[in-house]
Amino acid sequence: MTTDAKPRGRQAQRLETRQRVYDAALVEFKRAGVADADIGAIIAAAGIARGTFYFHFPTKEHVLEEVERKLVSRLAGDLGSLVASEHDVWSTMSEVVRLVVAAESRLGTRLFRDVLALHFSQTRPPGFGKPTEHPLVALVAQQIRRAQQEGAAHPDANPESSALFFLLGFYALLVTHHDSKAARSRLLDEFVASARRGLEAR
Repeated sequence: MTTDAKPRGRQAQRLETRQRVYDAALVEFKRAGVADADIGAIIAAAGIARGTFYFHFPTKEHVLEEVERKLVSRLAGDLGSLVASEHDVWSTMSEVVRLVVAAESRLGTRLFRDVLALHFSQTRPPGFGKPTEHPLVALVAQQIRRAQQEGAAHPDANPESSALFFLLGFYALLVTHHDSKAARSRLLDEFVASARRGLEAR
């Protein structure tokens, strides 16, 4: 039986420094938003040289992409547990909305919107990945496919495209809607209902 060896020496030090830079950037992003974040403040908080920041993260957007990746990994894990318990596609969509909205309290409103807006950015870092490879898209698509097999979803709907349309539409509403949380909640309920009407078998 083998176990993964823990990083040692310089590798461990690099990982520790990278995490320190990431944590400092997260605090600054929450305070000011990514566009107005002060790299000097991040460097000072992390206790590193300017070159060290750029060694680990060539741009602020690279830090943001890691924030998004960690968030999606957490959300996909939570949603995967729901999917495994045989919930239908409609409750899955509602749960996606609940999980993503709940992330705002952890990230703060500014960083939360920056993370979601990254999906629409033309300057996002290379290697961001195809939208259809997004874990949440894959899980929602899986549920749509299951609903088609059960006769609950329209057989002509493309599961991957439908899941992508749902998530990008949802993210766009969160990024652009600045009214009260109560008003946003009503809008999101209407959005999920509209998505259901578009997918349901007739």
